[in-house]
Amino acid sequence: MGIQAEAGVGVKSGAGLPAATAALLATALLPAALIAQNTHVLLISGLGGEARYSEAFHGWLSRFADAATEKHGVPPERITYLGENTDLDPTRIRARSTADNIRAAFAEIAASMAPADEFVVLLAGHGTFRDETARFNIPGPDLTPDEWNGLLAGLGDRRVTFVNTASASGPFVGALSAPNRTIITATRTGRERNMTRFGLHFVDAFADDGADADKDSRISMLEAFGYALREVQREYEGDNQLLTEHAVLDDNGDSEGSREMDDLEGDGALARTVFLASMGGAAGDDAVTPALRALYQEKAAIEARIAELRSVKAQLPLERYEDELEALLVELALKNREIRAGGGSG
Repeated sequence: MGIQAEAGVGVKSGAGLPAATAALLATALLPAALIAQNTHVLLISGLGGEARYSEAFHGWLSRFADAATEKHGVPPERITYLGENTDLDPTRIRARSTADNIRAAFAEIAASMAPADEFVVLLAGHGTFRDETARFNIPGPDLTPDEWNGLLAGLGDRRVTFVNTASASGPFVGALSAPNRTIITATRTGRERNMTRFGLHFVDAFADDGADADKDSRISMLEAFGYALREVQREYEGDNQLLTEHAVLDDNGDSEGSREMDDLEGDGALARTVFLASMGGAAGDDAVTPALRALYQEKAAIEARIAELRSVKAQLPLERYEDELEALLVELALKNREIRAGGGSG
């Protein structure tokens, strides 16, 4: 498939497609102003077992909450934190992270979300793998991956990012994988049972400045995942230790996590378009001019259309899919050119 950078190339209307597919593509083609969204965040710390672990997990989630608010523009009222022990931070931790409280938080957040809003779930704690079932350890009975999937199903077709930074978290990918979901786990299988380091670096991706690979003053879930992968490997190598955790990401609904991204045919396309805040950069970021922020919004909208087109590839004739993808890639290349001309990084 050749790509020629010609201005004005559009995407075909989708005439003749099945009604469900045409409706999905119509949503994908909405302009950025009509698909702006808010991000809702649910933070859950599980059982620490020892004080040092409980404090570490709380530290990760607290730092993530601060970064979400201060650097990425998520209002505090859209961040819900359930913890092992509310005494660690009574003003921040709403309730204990029991199964009943987790179910209640999901229901409350789902009821408050607009159709275009997005949802980020971040788990920090220990995991186990017994009888071929992975679990994230919480006070009282643990929720099985199937039960977590049921909670996510209650959100409908909204875009969800679910990040389980615990040991033995790999099987959550197969259980939770679905369209419009980015599933990230700190391990590839349930048999990687050592304490993981992925969560610390995933949080650092949003709290520090080193993960912004395309220099657009925003951190996508794909950038955060890649940054954490690199930092985990660097840390193990620095300690002269064999890597015992292999984080994976799945966002194409095939129930298979990946470490190498291929956002046209494999994993990565959806995660590339998911950010903590609404499209347009972090709150209070004076380095990005209003004009440049608008260009970034338009770029994010094009990337979202590419991800949406890719999600219905199996329902389209191959030639139509390739033509529409080519047109969108041309549009993206031209938008990147505009961003570079405006002083940004395209």
